[in-house]
Amino acid sequence: MNAYFGPGEEEPPHDWEEAGIPAQQTEPAPRTWGAQDLRSVLDGTYKPPQPSVGRRDDGAGLFYPGRMNSIASESEAGKTWFALIACLQEINDGNHVLYLDFEDDAGGVVGRLLALGANPGDVLERFHYVRPENKPSDVDLIDLGAVLHYSPTLAIVDGVTEGMSLYGLEIKDNTDIASFGRQLLRPIMNSGAAVVTLDHVVKSSENRGRYSIGGVHKLNGLNGVMYVMENRRPFGVGVTGKSTIRIAKDRPAQLRKNGLPHSSGMHWYADLVIKSETAEFAEAHLYAPVQRDEEERQDDEEQKRIAKMKREILAALGVARAPLSTKGVEDRVSGRASDKRRALASLVDEGRVAVTSGPRGALLHSLFNPSTGAGNPPESDAA
Repeated sequence: MNAYFGPGEEEPPHDWEEAGIPAQQTEPAPRTWGAQDLRSVLDGTYKPPQPSVGRRDDGAGLFYPGRMNSIASESEAGKTWFALIACLQEINDGNHVLYLDFEDDAGGVVGRLLALGANPGDVLERFHYVRPENKPSDVDLIDLGAVLHYSPTLAIVDGVTEGMSLYGLEIKDNTDIASFGRQLLRPIMNSGAAVVTLDHVVKSSENRGRYSIGGVHKLNGLNGVMYVMENRRPFGVGVTGKSTIRIAKDRPAQLRKNGLPHSSGMHWYADLVIKSETAEFAEAHLYAPVQRDEEERQDDEEQKRIAKMKREILAALGVARAPLSTKGVEDRVSGRASDKRRALASLVDEGRVAVTSGPRGALLHSLFNPSTGAGNPPESDAA
């Protein structure tokens, strides 16, 4: 890449060793157009790539090293939290991390990292934060190469849309998407790092599917894993937020075995849960999906039905002009007869509904009255 240098400005050094660039980067480009040696594949010694960068709470890996990976979601679904959990794990393991940020600033990103429990000394030594403001010149590429000298195991690229705009590229153009990958992402990937782009999904939930904003080449060009996140509970200080993480694509096919099938067609891989006590402290988890058997599912559905029935019974008793017999309650509430009887019995057991004797041995039901310790007295025979 050629750059213009004005009067008095020094041209950057092109001696890679002087610039602090690893020697291997000065070697000629690899020859990739010849036929490859297939013996390892044919004799069974070939080992597929493993997701060894970052991990869930149970130890299952997240990202493939030396591959292009991605996280996509709507805004505020926890993409940055997800990425920073992996960053912290790598830093704590003694590895270096590159964070190429086109959206936020150092205070926001490092502040979250510290809130997750990062040691400031480790962050200073092994977390390399880069905030580009322009398309890279030769000297900018030398600066980036100096970071790659540390052989980071993980490289987060936060804000693909904004990054492409710095390069003058169009987000909806597949050719431009491929160009951005060649110019920036692939060189980082070729250093051995697991490149993880943070991206946005399309706004329409009906058309979202597995795609992030822009051309389909974003998905086609990935040779690692792409996760799609869906927010369940909002994140914020003083609350516990939750997002579901699903696999939209897994090129090496080593991750789905650790997930669960989902009706969306994407495997459910993890739940991100962030309990933010204060702005300075957050407890973060990447929980594995939990398989629930059919009996548990049916129990849940039954509990929901009974809870709904109890609300309807309380509402009916609240507007009734007189206590209601069992039949009177059932006539005013829709649903299964067995559910009605269970819900009414449960309300009586809980002390929320009082029972008194009526004519001809009928049992009359009314809302419990705390002041009298019983239900409202009957005004007349209830149906």
